[in-house]
Amino acid sequence: MTATIARCRDVGLRRTKALEELLGTLHDAARPMTLTELAASERLSNLCDKATVFRLLQRLAQHGVVRRLGLHERAAYFTLLVPDRHNDYLICTGCGSITAINAPCPVHELEEQIRRQTGYRNLYHELEFFGLCPTCSGV
Repeated sequence: MTATIARCRDVGLRRTKALEELLGTLHDAARPMTLTELAASERLSNLCDKATVFRLLQRLAQHGVVRRLGLHERAAYFTLLVPDRHNDYLICTGCGSITAINAPCPVHELEEQIRRQTGYRNLYHELEFFGLCPTCSGV
């Protein structure tokens, strides 16, 4: 968590109680969360309004501290980008729900090969699978 706050400071974001609590909420979350879920969370609901949470999320996404997930016409989900912590996701094209994939990522070796060949630093990838969840597909 300290490293994430340092990353925020390095990109020029002012350290506020709202920022700290938003980062803490995302850090402790078992899954990506929507703006509504974040604004209603125990840590943020009495501290700031939904508009403030939205503005913070936009700034954090702009600076690569959080990742916005989801289908553009559906609710957006947000997750904290933490170096060395990697998640891939299943996204339902019916209801927009997002589920983390608990399986080895087949792209890590390719990412390392690309890093060696190109000299890129801080290289990362995002992997999302789209389809209908069991509820939407009636299975």
